[in-house]
Parts: sequence; structure tokens; C-alpha cells
Amino acid sequence: MGIDKREAQRFRKRLQLRYGETEPTRIGFAEDLSATGIFIKSVQISPPNTVLIVQLTTTTQELIRVKARVMWAKKVPQNMAHRIKGGMGVHFIRFEEGEAVYRRVCDSLKR
Repeated sequence: MGIDKREAQRFRKRLQLRYGETEPTRIGFAEDLSATGIFIKSVQISPPNTVLIVQLTTTTQELIRVKARVMWAKKVPQNMAHRIKGGMGVHFIRFEEGEAVYRRVCDSLKR
């Protein structure tokens, strides 16, 4: 088993999100959150080094919008998506909106 090189604590939380290269038009789910990035579960992936706009809406309808870089991607055929976890790991570059909201969500998951 490999060693996990990520230093930021990770939290399991499923939030619907939208993402895209110029506008967040594709739909996916955040399933793994940290202070520095998220895992986006989706069958529509972008190659590593692609910069995306990611937009999350919390359960209380607060908006989080962040620019992020794809660090790795795993493409899974749509008919296998229910059995195999496909998607992308993205690293945050810059929050455009809602950084305090995102930090609050992560803090609430520490408990």
C-alpha cells in the first residue's frame, strides 16, 4: 500500500457541485474535502493540470466558488460508475467566493 502524501486532514462529505473550465456547467459530487482540495466524483473528467472553476452550494444555500487544478483523474465508463469510483482530485488555487463558508464546513466535520 502506498503512503498518502497529502498533509491536510480529509473529511467525508457529499455535496453536489458544478464545475467547468470557463463556467461551472458540468455536474458532479464532492465526496472528500480538505482545506486544500476536494475529490470530484464524476464520469466527465478533465486531464491533469486543467484549471477548473468549481462551484458548491451548501445545504443552507451558501455559495462557494473556487479555482482549482486537476491533480489526477480516473475515467470510469458510465455503466460502471455505480461500482467503481471515478473522478478527479483537485487542488485549490484561489477562492473566488465563500472561503469562510468552506472553512466553516470543514471545521464542522472535524467533530
